Amino acid sequence: MNPNLEFSQGVHGVSTGRSYGIIDTLHLVEVGRAAGIVGPSLLSAEEDSALKEWFRSYLQWLKSSDKGEKERDALNNHATCWALQASEFARLIGDNETRNQVYRQYVDVLLPTQLGADGSFPKELARTKPYSYSIFNFDVMATLCQSLEGVGTDALTFQLPDGRGICKAAEFLYPYLRDKNAWPYPKDVEHFEALPVRSPGLLFAGLACDRQQYITLWKTMNPDPTDREIIRNYPIRQPLLWV
Repeated sequence: MNPNLEFSQGVHGVSTGRSYGIIDTLHLVEVGRAAGIVGPSLLSAEEDSALKEWFRSYLQWLKSSDKGEKERDALNNHATCWALQASEFARLIGDNETRNQVYRQYVDVLLPTQLGADGSFPKELARTKPYSYSIFNFDVMATLCQSLEGVGTDALTFQLPDGRGICKAAEFLYPYLRDKNAWPYPKDVEHFEALPVRSPGLLFAGLACDRQQYITLWKTMNPDPTDREIIRNYPIRQPLLWV
């Protein structure tokens, strides 16, 4: 595959490709994560170099293309997904400059513009699937913080002056992950019955924020959904790669 998504989510007769498609390579973060762990011992030097060169080229496209820049500057979970990909691909190839840039994006942009004072994600609550997208953005943002380990102040425990951070987001969502019937907002227009599934963000926040109840709940949740839409929006399937 060429290391770009110039033709992703194209619409016949309208566009040959759109920036929104960048979210569809989100699951490659676990490929990059795994490669960084097992690559040196399981791949030949040539294979390891070729793999890292592909991710290096793709990361460059993410950072410099019109579609990549548009997705980076999105106002909702699309920007969070861009940031997680950029962070993890940079981590794989040892690009500390990009990792520092993504950390600043998280602290200066994503948290202030996406997280509400109560720990909710207002832009996701305004969508037709508020429950699904709230969980999805929380999971991606918590994983982003996990990816940024070693850069700046610990991202998982970092808080804005008003207390907003991943711990606040987990505090907001926890009651509704435990009992979705308590969800006080509109139900998702579809697939609501298939949620929730095992939330990686709940595990990461439970460990970082010292909340054993989050981890206890995480253990009881479904790790293997069969609904295709839920799988598509299930960003992290192998959480032990991240801890």
